Amino acid sequence: MILAAGYGRRLAPLTDETPKPLLPIDGKPLILHQLVRLKEAGIQDVVINLHHLGHLIEACLGDGSTLGLNLKYSREAQLLDTGGGIKKALTMLGDAPFVLCNGDILCDLDFRDLSVPQGEDLGHLLLAPKPDYRATGDFLFKNGRIVARGDDYIYCGISVLDPKLFAQSPEAPFSLADLLFRAAAEGKLSGQAFFGHWTDIGTPDEYARVRGTPAS
Repeated sequence: MILAAGYGRRLAPLTDETPKPLLPIDGKPLILHQLVRLKEAGIQDVVINLHHLGHLIEACLGDGSTLGLNLKYSREAQLLDTGGGIKKALTMLGDAPFVLCNGDILCDLDFRDLSVPQGEDLGHLLLAPKPDYRATGDFLFKNGRIVARGDDYIYCGISVLDPKLFAQSPEAPFSLADLLFRAAAEGKLSGQAFFGHWTDIGTPDEYARVRGTPAS
């Protein structure tokens, strides 16, 4: 699943008329970079949630057949936040663990390198050492386990989640982070450190940096 429903307000006015996943990088939409990597890893069925200017994303990608993919869309009349958006799409995702990717990241990860939650684990997260520009991190991480909340590592926005993570979750909009922090406190998250290229395209400066152009 790719999370693509948000407003991308920190990138306004770029996102006033273009949804963030369609912002161009190296001549093609950001989300297309993600879809190509998913396909290279053998993933063909992808669910994309939509809200802000979602019709433009759907018009751009269609059913995915031209990409060799099978795309389905989870349309949100009300923005459900990250957790609520995934929960709404669970009927399309099935009962097995699924790959999740935020729609605003650029990453050279080979998705085949991701592990799947084992035993009673509810998720497996891709983590990166906290960069200097971040005041705080997300998790403490040691020996393949996410030990607790902390400042050592940040969540990269890529994970493999077990649908059971969403059991007893709210019906109203809610953040995925709430469930991840709870699962970490229960000792039910594994992880792996990533040291490749990864960028969270959340601000005009970050977008300009990945494009190699000055921020306007």
